[in-house]
Amino acid sequence: MKKKRLLLSLIFISIVMLLSGCDSKLAVLNPKGPVAKTQANTIIFSILMMAFVLIVVYILYIIMLTKYRASKTSDDYEPPHIEGNKWLELTWTAIPVIIVAILSVVTVQTTYAVEKVPAGYEDQKPLVIYASSSDWKWHFSYPEEGIETVNYVNIPTNRPVEFRLYSYGPITSFWVPQLGGQKYAMTDMITKLNLVAEHEGSYLGKNANFSGKGFAKMEFEVQAQSPGDYTKWVNDVKQTAPKLTEQEFNTLLKTDFVGRKSYSSTHLGFAPPPEGDMAGHQHGGDSKTEKDSGSENMDHMNHDMSGMDMSGSSSMEHGH
Repeated sequence: MKKKRLLLSLIFISIVMLLSGCDSKLAVLNPKGPVAKTQANTIIFSILMMAFVLIVVYILYIIMLTKYRASKTSDDYEPPHIEGNKWLELTWTAIPVIIVAILSVVTVQTTYAVEKVPAGYEDQKPLVIYASSSDWKWHFSYPEEGIETVNYVNIPTNRPVEFRLYSYGPITSFWVPQLGGQKYAMTDMITKLNLVAEHEGSYLGKNANFSGKGFAKMEFEVQAQSPGDYTKWVNDVKQTAPKLTEQEFNTLLKTDFVGRKSYSSTHLGFAPPPEGDMAGHQHGGDSKTEKDSGSENMDHMNHDMSGMDMSGSSSMEHGH
């Protein structure tokens, strides 16, 4: 008994010391936007539900140990025969079902809520940013602004931002804990993540999915700025940063670790996202390149279709 008490005491002390070494506020429980706030509320609600269950179980455990503990009885003592109680059985079956149902409903509602533009921002045009990952860095392309950054991204406050995620390598996970939950970035499709920053500040972003030896260094900074400061930053990048060439972009993809970089054009013209997602967008200085690329693709498509028709006709003629 003494050994068990000592072991429990050591475990308790270890947990207290571990928690005392953490930051006063966990990032996921210190939201700076409506999406993160919705998710934080769901996490707190789930924790309270589980804590209530644990408290009830511990209380019942103590009662059972105290009331039905072993005691000295005579040798001829025979315990009474007790049959099952249907109401008790229904109760301890129904309670877990109700708890799981409540948590399921809350989780589904939260999932649907965070997949769309946050409430109150539906009438605003979202800022579209393509966030692509490569080993071991993040590329942020602003099609409306015609600029691109590496390993940092600036956004205006109180405006919805639509991140369009994809990868140039293994599957990664885009995560800014104080602004919203994580979402995967893959090579053959675009996934979208809607976020809003309601407070100015610097927020840590990271790759939350193990994708190889360098994934731990795939961190980036999200700088939420006032609309005025954001516009000044965009203009400054346009005027001072160099153009992003295809050769420079290919070098970036092959380089394992790079610092922060800024460019006054994007890679979207010569290396578009998967599944033709660029349709209808203009990208500053890259628009001509994209137009030429699109015309070239159409020419190839027409050539392929002509070849298909000719081969099809030949097949029919041979069939006859």
